[in-house]
Amino acid sequence: MGRMRIAITGSSGLIGTALVRSLRADGHEVVRLVRRPARARGEVSWDPVRQTVDAAGLAGCTGVVHLAGAGVGDHRWTAAYKKEIRDSRVLGTAAIAEAVASLDTPPRVLVSGSAIGIYGDTGDRLADEDTPPGHGFLAGVCQQWEEAAAAAAEAGVRTVYARTGLVVSRRGGAWGKLFPLFRAGLGGRMGSGRQYWSFIALQDHVAALRHLLEDASLSGPVNLTAPHPVTNRQVAEVMGRVLHRPALLPVPGPVLRAALGEMASDVLGSQRVVPRRLLESGFSFACPDIESAVRAALADTR
Repeated sequence: MGRMRIAITGSSGLIGTALVRSLRADGHEVVRLVRRPARARGEVSWDPVRQTVDAAGLAGCTGVVHLAGAGVGDHRWTAAYKKEIRDSRVLGTAAIAEAVASLDTPPRVLVSGSAIGIYGDTGDRLADEDTPPGHGFLAGVCQQWEEAAAAAAEAGVRTVYARTGLVVSRRGGAWGKLFPLFRAGLGGRMGSGRQYWSFIALQDHVAALRHLLEDASLSGPVNLTAPHPVTNRQVAEVMGRVLHRPALLPVPGPVLRAALGEMASDVLGSQRVVPRRLLESGFSFACPDIESAVRAALADTR
């Protein structure tokens, strides 16, 4: 696609920050959507709650990457916070999709964030993009999240739903909380440890987002996970080995449920998800297995 002009929501988050850095390093122009009045060149104001976007600021963009949303693991799932999780995704996505659709010359592509939570608990069964949605709070949110992008797709914009797995990074997300625990020798399996975790290294996630921007053959759901999902017990073993710390302290399921409430069902649930469409499109993973992903996270000093 040559030099691109890419608008990004959630540009200050874990993934957004890395994506902005990657795009700018290769000479692409980045437009950051900010939840305040724009103060600098390359900023566009938007308000996901009020569903307002300065659509004029998106004019001339090659693509839009929509990553914004309240952190799923940031707070206990009270009724109020569950509403915030849902609204921040559904309302924000609808606002972005409608702004994109309103332009006389819309961007070529909208890469809209989603998550593998849409599949629910898959147990030992492999899930790919053809697997139907599952059940539970996150599965329902993800379905509404993707449906909210309808305006862009109906306007003829290639729309991709980036169904993200657990991002392996020291800098944030679920894994950002695991590294300190394992470094302190307090890590171990959670519950039975038999539940599958579908992960992706941060550098592969950024590369995959760029692949979705550039590969015109891809639209609809695409799983952003490494090709080899592992059990929680295997994660604990690798983390302990790489960090040279024992991983002998299991966290029983009842303790997790007491500490996390409803969120514990997702921690203890199993999602064995594979990136079939990403692999079929020719994408190559730098960190296809859990050990290489953990080592890459430790080596990331930026």
